[in-house]
Amino acid sequence: MTTQVLSDTGTLTGRSLRHILRSPDTIITTTVTPIALLLLFVYVLGGAINTGSSESYVNYMLPGILLITIASGIAYTAYRLFLDLQGGIFDRFQSMPIARSSVLWAHVLTSLAANLVSVAVVIGVALLMGFRTGASVGDWLAVAGILVLFTLALTWLAVIAGLSAKTVDGASAFSYPLIFLPFISSAFVPTESMPAPVAWFAENQPVTSIVNSLRALFAQEPVGSDIWVALAWLVGILVVAYAGAIAIYRRKIS
Repeated sequence: MTTQVLSDTGTLTGRSLRHILRSPDTIITTTVTPIALLLLFVYVLGGAINTGSSESYVNYMLPGILLITIASGIAYTAYRLFLDLQGGIFDRFQSMPIARSSVLWAHVLTSLAANLVSVAVVIGVALLMGFRTGASVGDWLAVAGILVLFTLALTWLAVIAGLSAKTVDGASAFSYPLIFLPFISSAFVPTESMPAPVAWFAENQPVTSIVNSLRALFAQEPVGSDIWVALAWLVGILVVAYAGAIAIYRRKIS
């Protein structure tokens, strides 16, 4: 990024963050569902689920809950982007000496900041519910890195949805399959307990490798090949989503 792009992105990101600060219900609603799932699975269903591990169920399921938190949050990026597009904000910015790419990057960085706050809130609730980890500073940094990459990958998908949607409901509804995906993974139960076709899908979709990597880092266990599979998925999705979003954006403003 050039100096102008960085400066313009910072200014527009500040604008988006101020909108969130004026309307904190965005973060509140993003964290309500994951926290409700934590309470439901830990205190109601957790005792009936055999994970094949001696660790507490809140420790087992937290990685999946964190991914659901982010998947819920990125819907607001598509929603806000759609409103800006329909409200003529993009047209106004084009008449100003502003780097074009800074408009999208502002939404992406706002999404990153808001989702990291939501993740911190959920981790705080999990600690109150008994989540414990001996993870080192390096492990926590690795966890943060994976979650940041996951957020960026999904946010650029949200940008595509926001730019392509015909209605405001369509802009945010695309995140529903993303929220559902962790339920067909190793996030809540071991994949070995699933019927063969479902287990095959669960073991070969991106969420399982990401969840397994986060779980191993929290438990201070070897991450094995899962970390490389997870990174390959995340980088691949990020590159494709970024390229698609930029291409659609250029068509929109041309």
